[in-house]
Amino acid sequence: MTTVAANSVSGFKRSIGLTMLQLQPKPPSPAVPVSRFRLKFQKIQLFRISCDYSCFEVRDLGYQPPGTQFGLLNSVSFSLPEKSFGVIFGQSGSGKTTLLQLLAGISKPTSGSICIQKYGNDGNPSQAPEPLIPERVGMVFQFPERYFVADNVLDEVTFGWPRLKGDLQFKEHLAVRLQRAINWVGLNEISLDKDPHSLSGGYQRRLALAIQLVQVPDLLILDEPLAGLDWKARADVVKLLKHLKEELTVLVVSHDLRELSSLVDRSWRMEMGGRLKEDMLPL
Repeated sequence: MTTVAANSVSGFKRSIGLTMLQLQPKPPSPAVPVSRFRLKFQKIQLFRISCDYSCFEVRDLGYQPPGTQFGLLNSVSFSLPEKSFGVIFGQSGSGKTTLLQLLAGISKPTSGSICIQKYGNDGNPSQAPEPLIPERVGMVFQFPERYFVADNVLDEVTFGWPRLKGDLQFKEHLAVRLQRAINWVGLNEISLDKDPHSLSGGYQRRLALAIQLVQVPDLLILDEPLAGLDWKARADVVKLLKHLKEELTVLVVSHDLRELSSLVDRSWRMEMGGRLKEDMLPL
């Protein structure tokens, strides 16, 4: 995506205001009683749904920085099914953040591959693996609020969006994506004119997540998402991650394992020397 300055707050609001108002959720319809026969029929239908699924897979990944004699990562392999929550833990300096940077496309691996593999209901690959391109990965760095550049929430979320003057359909498309991201992270009650640096720590993390969620990434990766937050903000972020797990594939590097343990589907330990192995959380 081309990096350009975002439109002004007032101008962008005017251009998408009607669209965003149309996107407000409608009140739920009154509950309709369901017969026992209908409930039984629904269970049968759900049981017969196809078992096709996708996995995010890292295969024999290695990384040796140019001009060095030793690799930071060595033969790293793991997989994470879609809409699952994975955690990587280990000592500082073992290569965890380096791995995230490779997954996000910030650095290029020396060897190996990063892909999305689709499987059929027989458990076998249903087609050739697709490379995971950096544009389909959302990454939230440790202390993301330090990288905010705009003077208001709207410009921060839309920073880097392409500017197409007069294209109403395109603006409506951006409005849908913006509204969805704001709803996902619970920023509905925050004014879009508010200075991001004036938000509480928990809301700053929500904003950082919203910036990445506008694209609806195939993989959302977070580096120490609870670092530097007070107990209430930490609890709020954990609750938010639980919600996001239902919609996205999430991979986290963290030392705060106890607070995240209820969300974890798979976990790996990064050992010194850049070797990864599947392991239970050391709680």
